[in-house]
Amino acid sequence: MSSVLLIECDPHRTRAALLEDDQVVEIQIEPRAHQAGVVGNIFKGRVARVVPGIQAAFVDIGLERNAFLYAGDVAAEQKPIEELLSAGQELLVQAVKDPLPNKGTRVTTQITLPGRLLVLLPTVSKVGVSRRIDDEAERQRLEELLAHHLPPSGGVIVRTAGAGRGADDFSRELERLSTEWLDLMERSQSMSAPALVHREEDLAIRVARDLLETHFETIWVSGAETADRIVDFLSAWEPDLVEKVRLFDEPVGLFERFGVEDEIDATLRHKIWLKSGGHIAIHPTEALVAIDVNTGRYVGEQDLEATVLQTNLEAAREVARQIRLRDLSGILVVDFIDMEEPENRAAVLSALEGGLRRDRAKSQVLGISEFGLVQITRKRGRQNLARLMTQGCPYCRSRGRIKSLSTICLDLRRDLLRGRSGFEGAPLVVRVHPEVGQALEGAEHGILEEIQELLNTKIVVEQDANLHHEVFEIEKG
Repeated sequence: MSSVLLIECDPHRTRAALLEDDQVVEIQIEPRAHQAGVVGNIFKGRVARVVPGIQAAFVDIGLERNAFLYAGDVAAEQKPIEELLSAGQELLVQAVKDPLPNKGTRVTTQITLPGRLLVLLPTVSKVGVSRRIDDEAERQRLEELLAHHLPPSGGVIVRTAGAGRGADDFSRELERLSTEWLDLMERSQSMSAPALVHREEDLAIRVARDLLETHFETIWVSGAETADRIVDFLSAWEPDLVEKVRLFDEPVGLFERFGVEDEIDATLRHKIWLKSGGHIAIHPTEALVAIDVNTGRYVGEQDLEATVLQTNLEAAREVARQIRLRDLSGILVVDFIDMEEPENRAAVLSALEGGLRRDRAKSQVLGISEFGLVQITRKRGRQNLARLMTQGCPYCRSRGRIKSLSTICLDLRRDLLRGRSGFEGAPLVVRVHPEVGQALEGAEHGILEEIQELLNTKIVVEQDANLHHEVFEIEKG
């Protein structure tokens, strides 16, 4: 399998995309700093309230809403929450889930420090191996090797990139991570809760650390400063990968060049057409994500069961890709088309499981029923693409979603840069919805300033309440 990593940076956001065999399978977006997530950050918090009824505690970590800590996430033998924590107690916690509109950040005291080959577990004594390393002989070798190199207290998990590595590689990384942990502990002792003790790496470095494997063909980076930072990071952690970093410096955007912009737009639509003519429909709800498979225009050339099987097999692979691409999480229910033959149902389930095998998020696929229903649970961490890029729709009282104001402003930026050869030096009039205009003059004013400088032009923003939020018009003045 050929893999390519794309990292696109501009003054407003960083985006990363993973391509496997020329197909986009994962997209991550990190907005400007004030909107960035908190997953991976380590805080010195103070217990605000212990709630025995739900076996949890609320912890003040300095954010707008108190964080949520389950009893099972406290680094101690399992006891009632009231025996583990008390109000006013200070402790180190790490964010494992970003906050939602109605929920605070979920945290744990079982802190992890990730490297390229290992994850250090300073508070848990164990040796684990990534589930994506499925060769049993290799798993056993790694477990035995790391058992002899454990730190005095704590444990490790071997990451996928650790497959085939030797003792020297692990020793160097373990020493680096252990030093990082000791520095972190020393720093926390001089802080008063609530306080941020350690900030997780930004998206560009995070994907270089977490996604890259030796089989990657190229790491394309737009932005010289970001490319230099990635080279510096890899030089320290994985020197053999430095030669694969390439600076992308073309007039067209990196994501546009590789077709990722179209994939991002597609993730905001409910219906995905399959090559056969069938389609799948994805509908997130409050309780779960419902995914429906339909034959659509595909009528097949054989009997009904063969037609259904062909559609379901194609859909199973695309469902797995969409789950990774959209970062769908929680409970997912896939409604495949009914099949009569048990072996056909087994084949479809196998195709779905195979498609999810390279998914980095932990998931569990339950068996397929005779009615074609498959239940999947998938762990949530950061906010998915839909939440990052959309907001409640004002046209239907938030029953649906449209692009957020910041996303629309960035789409306008993309179109202006795309047509820069025809716009440079000429005064421009940009007609937008009033709320978009207010954003361009307020929170997103940096976009207009940047474009005016890059195009050496003056841009006048006109507000038109008759325009849809997502629609804008660009004219020469």
